[in-house]
Amino acid sequence: MFLVWKKPGLFLALLLVLAGGSYPPISFAGEVAEKVRTPSASEGTKNSLSADFTAERQKVRAPELEGHSGWLNTDEPLSIEGLRGKIVLLDFWTYGCVNCIHIIPDLKKLEAKYAKELVVIGVHSAKFDNEKDLDNIRNIVIRYGIEHPVVNDSEFLIWDSYAVGAWPTQVLIDPDGYIVARVSGEGKYDYFDTAIGALARDFRERGKLDEAPLERAKVGSLPLAFPGKVLADEPSNRLFISDSNHNRIVITDLAGKLVDVIGSGAASAKDGKYSEAGFDKPQGMALAGDDLYVADTGNHLIRRIDLKKKRVEPAAGTGSLEGFNGFGGKATETALRSPWDLEFAGGKLYIAMAGSHQIWRLDPGTSYIEPYAGTRWESRKDGAVKEAHFAQPSGLAAIGDRLFVADSESNIIREIDLEKGRVFTLAGGDLFKFGDVDGDGDYARLQHPLGVETYGEAVLVADTYNDKIKLLDPEKRMVSTFLGTGKEGQADGKEPSFYEPGGLSVAGGKLYIADTNNHAIRVADLKTKEVSTLTIDGLTPPDSVMRENAGGGAAASTVTEVSFTVGKKTDAVRARVELELPEGYHLNPMSPNRIGIAYADGSNPESPQFPVKQLPFEFLLDPEKLRKRSKVTFTAYYCREDNTGVCLIRRFVWVLSMKVAEDGKGVSELVLSAKTDTIN
Repeated sequence: MFLVWKKPGLFLALLLVLAGGSYPPISFAGEVAEKVRTPSASEGTKNSLSADFTAERQKVRAPELEGHSGWLNTDEPLSIEGLRGKIVLLDFWTYGCVNCIHIIPDLKKLEAKYAKELVVIGVHSAKFDNEKDLDNIRNIVIRYGIEHPVVNDSEFLIWDSYAVGAWPTQVLIDPDGYIVARVSGEGKYDYFDTAIGALARDFRERGKLDEAPLERAKVGSLPLAFPGKVLADEPSNRLFISDSNHNRIVITDLAGKLVDVIGSGAASAKDGKYSEAGFDKPQGMALAGDDLYVADTGNHLIRRIDLKKKRVEPAAGTGSLEGFNGFGGKATETALRSPWDLEFAGGKLYIAMAGSHQIWRLDPGTSYIEPYAGTRWESRKDGAVKEAHFAQPSGLAAIGDRLFVADSESNIIREIDLEKGRVFTLAGGDLFKFGDVDGDGDYARLQHPLGVETYGEAVLVADTYNDKIKLLDPEKRMVSTFLGTGKEGQADGKEPSFYEPGGLSVAGGKLYIADTNNHAIRVADLKTKEVSTLTIDGLTPPDSVMRENAGGGAAASTVTEVSFTVGKKTDAVRARVELELPEGYHLNPMSPNRIGIAYADGSNPESPQFPVKQLPFEFLLDPEKLRKRSKVTFTAYYCREDNTGVCLIRRFVWVLSMKVAEDGKGVSELVLSAKTDTIN
């Protein structure tokens, strides 16, 4: 999503169109950008930028960051005044926007290059209701490895104060607290690199640059990290999981037994054998015989995995957004934009090209790739495939010549008649028409659906931001809730809850769900609608993740074995979690610190996660359910006591082994302790 104008910008865009201007209210994805005093090539680069960002600029004071609904990656709200001496870059974004995601690597490069001079602050101004929730933003911050402070601008108050009109927009502020540039769109790394360099030189010479180093946050690790898509193959009894934030593909059998892991865990585009290959936030997959095709979203590639030879090879894309022109050509020489899902139909591989708002297709036989449907304009428009408009398509499924599309930013489900080459909308609203309403056709409301899967003649929909799975009858265009309460959670059973599910796949009478923000694969019996969470024994995070969280040294285990004895008639064991924090840090009570219990019999207490506001924290354990090995987990968010924007996240696991004393002697209280570090 890019340049979907809101509030003051909408009127400006309308005036430009009526006046015959070339600036559309909705542009090609990231290819047109509003700029505040961007020098042309004819002006030169170094000299014009030096003048533009120093002596000759207009003095416009940057407004304070007021009216927010909370902060992330900082213990206290930051202020423009408090950041005097630093160069500040505000990034206005919303987390469902693929073009906003595209600029995250550029922001990270700038933060790394100007680690002492620059402070990046993400201003999250949400499009969808679901995106206004601070916990949901927190999950995205972790998912994309965003380490800079993020402010929740849920009511568009900061957006309005800076007169922003589009996602994404960046505003550059000098060390004196004045606005020096505002730029909308993607691909502006060189622009900001030159601008920040000029500001740093100027203010360093004047002795007004604060170059004290900033610490960066790290995150904890789980066996799966934000799994985006899942593919179940009944004939081979295999389940393929896009372990997106671990940059790998996990293979299990349909019961969850670990079969193989593809990828080292490193974010790279490296080909080769399973243990050496790399991915970058992979998403959708499609299977053709012994070839598994993967939408390697972060690398802007399609990869082919030879499951017999156990090797990863290139299939399409150049590995860069640069050079994307929207035309077809030889697959490995054609730039792609955030491919999100894949589906085979009629021998061709169809690609949900989220970043260009199109459907592409690849002929594996000729290695030729081309755009099939969509013009690159972001909107809802039906008709012939070459004239239709999409808005960040993110999920695909097929029945014969019918290709179904989860068109996420338009909040609709589309159908493409592959024989006639026409697109039409089955159900849902539009770019700013979303919600949670069952019904028929245009009266139904979805919220950012990311996945679709066929089930007989019906279509199952991952209604992602509504935390539901819905059922669509494509003939009647009728949508009904199939699974989920509409409230985020991870409850199993006949009244299940989910947390932004993103991918679906059916096999053997079961629906496999990539429950992204729960870091889990859920399994639903399609007849009884009873849901369970898939257990993958033996799966651990990649070694690279464990080393990073251990501060770059040897992998430090967060798992502690605890053995204890209870009396034969002990009714309950009081457990107490204690955590030793580094000097200068404290537990952040505003963060989702959680304690969870996983009994060996698979059962949990009625409320399996206890919110923790302070330590030590006490709770009761049931000895009857502890007779086999059980687990207690604690996810802790702890922050520096000064205003430096640093919060750290760690996960601790205690594996409990209990014995029963016949003589009745045993403990009635169990202390579970851990020690953290600053993970520098």
